[in-house]
Amino acid sequence: MIPVSVCMIAKNEEKYISECLHRLSSYDWEIVVVDTGSTDRTVEIARQFTSKVYDFPWINDFSAARNYAVSMASNDYILMVDCDEYLEHNQETAQTIQYLVSQLHPLQVGMINLLNPSLPEKSEKSVPSSEKDLIHEQIARFFHRQYVHYKGAIHEQLTAIQGEALEFIPLSLTFYHYGYSTMDIKREKAARNIALLEKELASHGSDPYLYFQLGQSYFGLSEYAKALPYFEQALALDVNEQEAYVQTLVESYGYCLLEQKQYQQALSLEGIYSIFSKQADFVFLMGLIYMNNGMFDQAIKEFLYATKISAYSVDGVNSYKAYYNVGVIYECTGNQEKALKYYRLAGNYSPAIERIQVFTAQLP
Repeated sequence: MIPVSVCMIAKNEEKYISECLHRLSSYDWEIVVVDTGSTDRTVEIARQFTSKVYDFPWINDFSAARNYAVSMASNDYILMVDCDEYLEHNQETAQTIQYLVSQLHPLQVGMINLLNPSLPEKSEKSVPSSEKDLIHEQIARFFHRQYVHYKGAIHEQLTAIQGEALEFIPLSLTFYHYGYSTMDIKREKAARNIALLEKELASHGSDPYLYFQLGQSYFGLSEYAKALPYFEQALALDVNEQEAYVQTLVESYGYCLLEQKQYQQALSLEGIYSIFSKQADFVFLMGLIYMNNGMFDQAIKEFLYATKISAYSVDGVNSYKAYYNVGVIYECTGNQEKALKYYRLAGNYSPAIERIQVFTAQLP
């Protein structure tokens, strides 16, 4: 048996938990499910896959629930999974799982790959996966429970029990996140998160991470005017630029400024370019900022540079979306030959295909 315990907390997850557990049960490891008050068939379904199903009263504290699940495991090495995350099977998955424990020492934390489908604004129905962009995240989920535990009532983080510095190591494990399949679900979860975050902020005082998460909650609902002040408050504090969330914080702040038409203010991100431009998402954002400020040569330079960067979070920022935006600039400035070239480089990206069709229709 693999000396790893997969732990999860659940509440009213009958829609997702069966497929989640089905995929996990393909491997010979322990599975622990802690239910925090389901009124649907979640517990019944969980018991079809594991005998280790426990109850824990919900006390508005995700870390408390997760740490309880960890305490009920038989193994020290823990893989934490959410009920709406489905393990993707590929050539590396089985080998990675077989040797998980040997890959890390106790003060190292494993990062899984989480694929999040983006949801079009104002969409009330489920959107086929083929019509969604994927947002790629690396999330800390694999750890040794004698050295690492969860802290924080909401958007909980893994921290060292004795305060040592942790090292975060990428793992070849990928999960697809199904939980935000409609805007109604997204709004419901955002409202819950905002209430918990505000409570946490009131009890702990100013905290850049809490401000960031509050901003992200509103940003995910496209409520940019509400998100922007929280991002500004986070950035006004002493943030550690090496922490993974700070990259997202800066990029979300930039997009909020664009959405609020604060184009000149967005140019202030030039001052931190050297720090965050290792990620294609930031370089692509700078292209948009230059584009909205009418600085077209600089915009083209950034979009093309983005296509040369392998590290990215959102599909297309280092490929078809970047090429498409270059095409838009050339079309708007009257260079149809170059516009067509870059629209074609955008491949099957539907907005680019539409522009190519327009050009084709205009040919004699």
